[in-house]
Amino acid sequence: MPPRRKLSDLDRGRAIGWLQDGVAARQVAQRLAVAPSVIIRLKQRFHATGRVQERQRSGRPRVTTQREDRFIQRQAMQQRMATANNIRPLLQATTNTVVSGQTIRNRITQLWLACKASSPRNNPDC
Repeated sequence: MPPRRKLSDLDRGRAIGWLQDGVAARQVAQRLAVAPSVIIRLKQRFHATGRVQERQRSGRPRVTTQREDRFIQRQAMQQRMATANNIRPLLQATTNTVVSGQTIRNRITQLWLACKASSPRNNPDC
């Protein structure tokens, strides 16, 4: 099963606007390239709460941004023999972000798992 694609706040607002204008949920889903169930749940949440923003989630917030994750992945790909302790000072010097070696190992592991799940032709990061 492919991972879910999250709708941006702008797309959620557009979807609700289209629904209020009388466009069918299936057509809205086709326009936004998501499953109809996503639009139906969005419509139900909007009617219940009057909001389209995502609710707060529990859990610890991420330490790194997507840009920093890509930097870690790029360094791991360019320097195949590099360890987390080699990449950590590069990340700190480049982005001024202090992370643990375990965080870097986690990001690299996520890259390898994503590459295993998809074929290299479909994922340019692999």
